[in-house]
Amino acid sequence: MKLAVYGKGGVGKSTVSCNLSIALAKRGQRVLQIGCDPKHDSTFTLTGFLIPTIVDTLQAKDYHYEDIWVEDVIYQGYSNVDCVESGGPPAGAGCGGYVVGETVKLLKEINAFYEYDVILFDVLGDVVCGGFAAPLNYSDYCLIVTDNGFEALFAANRIVASVREKARTHPLRLAGLVGNRTRKRDLIDRYVQACPMPVLEVIPIVEGIQQSRVKGKTVFEQAEKESELGLVCDFYLSLADQLLTQPEGVVPTELNDQTLFRLLSANQPVSSDKVSDLDFMMV
Repeated sequence: MKLAVYGKGGVGKSTVSCNLSIALAKRGQRVLQIGCDPKHDSTFTLTGFLIPTIVDTLQAKDYHYEDIWVEDVIYQGYSNVDCVESGGPPAGAGCGGYVVGETVKLLKEINAFYEYDVILFDVLGDVVCGGFAAPLNYSDYCLIVTDNGFEALFAANRIVASVREKARTHPLRLAGLVGNRTRKRDLIDRYVQACPMPVLEVIPIVEGIQQSRVKGKTVFEQAEKESELGLVCDFYLSLADQLLTQPEGVVPTELNDQTLFRLLSANQPVSSDKVSDLDFMMV
């Protein structure tokens, strides 16, 4: 299974990705997590340090793929989760999608890409161009992480549009949403009522989750010392179990911007009758 995790920047996407990778490993899967962000910190809590990026390694080897070995690019993290950081082009130059493509190409060259049960792409921020959507080309499922706020759901809706577009030519499905760091879910519920898709988990605001990132550790590792975090780990294990059933998923149709603004800014919950009358198609 190849899984691309998307969501607005700052919503806790890398925290979800790392803990989900561990949960999958604890369910007996051999997991590779690929960070797809120029700041290359997706796997920091798994390894405890910023690992060298694919871009750095390729440049150091003058792009001679035959001179690169598995140990040059793949680092083992907590719970035996293997880690890769693709890195990114210099600011204002190049394309992040090209870097992701080179990462996959290199992993295939060193016979690593097909050695895993699960490959998880942790992808930066909003989808604003084809380059940001590149990991979807290699994925079976997309998983969207969001909170209960307008900005994150607006980004989620754009990611939905990317899934729909990529699904035209790839066997890609949206596995569903993960609500993260939220005490409420009213806007999430309002959105999925209008744009039907599964909500796989809603992870509440827990100080221990935020502290684990600051300490450079995953929630699972922190739970070894703080037993109360064991209940939090259950959220990620449940999410892993749902994904391992290989759900059918959906190819949703995004809301147009006007409909989305009306939907999420309404003072009252939208009734089923009102939802059915909304224009869900792109203008």
